[in-house]
Amino acid sequence: MAGNDLGSLLGGLLGGGAQGGGGGAGGNILGSLLGALTAGKGGGGQGGSNPLGGLLDMLTRSGLADQAQSWVGTGDNQPVSGAQIAEALPDETLQKVAADAGVTPDQAADEIARSLPQAVDKLSPQGQLPSGSLEDLIRAQKF
Repeated sequence: MAGNDLGSLLGGLLGGGAQGGGGGAGGNILGSLLGALTAGKGGGGQGGSNPLGGLLDMLTRSGLADQAQSWVGTGDNQPVSGAQIAEALPDETLQKVAADAGVTPDQAADEIARSLPQAVDKLSPQGQLPSGSLEDLIRAQKF
């Protein structure tokens, strides 16, 4: 399933590696989130292949524009809370992500809040959202 593959790639990007540590868990939840957004209508405008832009647009519309822009930009990443993530995401999306990860929706939102700033920051090293498929972008980050 694309969400699982994406989760593995994001886990590696976040430093989860073979240990399956905190980065791996965050990657799996983010992979599930981005997979759900790709499958749903919130998948962004690029044929659903790169839902990152759609996710950041969703956060921006929910009042998190400053935080989302800080993750893409080259300065410090502003934090976001699990409650803010839960408010920004559609309920059905958060429920699906939580079910996929075997956690509660609150736990999923907290993990997304911890992992998303770092993932977006690493995927936008030039200070702007990249184009192309998300899987290709993540693979390009690995040396």
